[in-house]
This record gives sequence, structure tokens and C-alpha cells, in this order.
Amino acid sequence: MQTYLEPTQQAGRALFMRNIPGEVVMLNLLRLREVADYATNPELAPSQPISGAEAYDRYIAHTLPYLTESGGSVLFLGEGGPFLIGPEGERWDRAMLVKQSSVQAFMAFAGHDAYLAGLGHRTAAVEDSRLLPLVESPMPLGTTSG
Repeated sequence: MQTYLEPTQQAGRALFMRNIPGEVVMLNLLRLREVADYATNPELAPSQPISGAEAYDRYIAHTLPYLTESGGSVLFLGEGGPFLIGPEGERWDRAMLVKQSSVQAFMAFAGHDAYLAGLGHRTAAVEDSRLLPLVESPMPLGTTSG
């Protein structure tokens, strides 16, 4: 089974070429490891093994100041599980919505050296992921929200 952990250059270019004006919301679906794997970032490894969920919590704690500094925010973080509608047996442990003021601000955040220094917690935590950029659509006429 193929896993997806990082965007490709092609996907990054396609996002940039969409010329999204204004805010973008990133839908993150995350499948976490049972035990975090710090093999590629041993300098970040805790003294005792921790779960993927604990490693991801460390990633969030590290990331939030840089996300906020770049004008972004976490709109939602939730625990997942089996689908109500979707493939049986497929699961996503967490879902997260992250709002950024623009694609350019997102790209600047993602390339920030201090942010990148803690990215190893995410690498250790995540077994598979999806990242879907979303742009708000207007509600059809005659509908109400809330």
C-alpha cells in the first residue's frame, strides 16, 4: 500500500498555479504510528518510546508559534476512526483543519527554518496522510447556514 507523507514538487506547483485569492484551509487526514519512529531524526527522540499520537502532539506544540506568526490558525483538531461513509477498514486517526491567510503565507510557513527543525516529530508520528487545500465556496441562493 502506498503512503503519502510529503507533497511532491508537482503538487506544490499545482497548488501555487491555482492562484487562490485569499484564505485557504488545509484539510489534514492523519494515520498515526502505534509507536513513533525517530530513526530519521534521532536528535528529537525522547528517552523512552512514545506513541505516534504523542509524537504528533509534540509536533503541534512545536508548530503552533510559527503557524500563528505566519497568520495561520488551527480551526479544528479531532480524533477519527472508521468511516460512516467510505471504505470499510480504512481509518484516519486524526483530522485537522488549518487556516492560512494565503497560499503564499502557507508556503512561507512551510519553509521556515525554525518550523522545519521540529518537523521530525511529524515524520516520527505519521504513518500515512492526506492534505487537501480547500477554498470557501459561496452558499447557493436560498440556503441558510447555522
